[in-house]
Amino acid sequence: MIAIARRELAGYFATPVAYVFIVIFLALSGALTFTLGNFFGRGQADLNPFFSFIPWLFLFLVPALTMRLWAEERRQGTIELLLTLPVTQWQAVVGKFVAAWAFCAIALALTFPLWLTVNWLGSPDNGVILAGYVGCLFVAGAYLAIGAAISALTKNQVIAFVLAVSACFLFAAAGSPVVTEFLSANVPALADVARAVSVNDRFNGFTRGVVSARDLIYFASFILFWLLVNTVVLEHRKAD
Repeated sequence: MIAIARRELAGYFATPVAYVFIVIFLALSGALTFTLGNFFGRGQADLNPFFSFIPWLFLFLVPALTMRLWAEERRQGTIELLLTLPVTQWQAVVGKFVAAWAFCAIALALTFPLWLTVNWLGSPDNGVILAGYVGCLFVAGAYLAIGAAISALTKNQVIAFVLAVSACFLFAAAGSPVVTEFLSANVPALADVARAVSVNDRFNGFTRGVVSARDLIYFASFILFWLLVNTVVLEHRKAD
């Protein structure tokens, strides 16, 4: 598992994909934080403007990262070689996921100038900021798990990207007022379900500095479920 994770992580930086992803992520997160987030105009020493846009940035950038995980392996025919190595399918799935998650962690770590800026301008609660970064990492992990599972379904990277964005959007927008109000008026039973599965609602607790066991269990089970789906899909494709 560790060998696969190292191989995949090195593979990101062996191509322009890693650098393009990081540059776009840093540029967009900075631009949104200082413009739409009104970072200076708010007059508050916190990173809420930054955290508020992260789930929506990951909504598009993470599927772009995962669309090649298994789709490219299947297109080139190297998936057969990978699965004949002395590793289980579960180890291969987790290894690829860990590599992608580590890459997202590196991208998040490179936003440290924002943290330095807010500490220079005021006296923020760094515990809350740390909790927000932990939440960002969990959101990235949730989207990565979805994207990886969908990437295993097809050989076409564009299809994998579109389907992953759509699936991530459903879980991101499930708890939004527009969706919950519509469901409350028409299907009240589903309104609570939508709030329960919403990634953004769980992430909001982290941005307030609250790291609850309920949210940790949610993200852990969410990631584990989609990794299991990924493994089942690979097993099915191998049987075909």
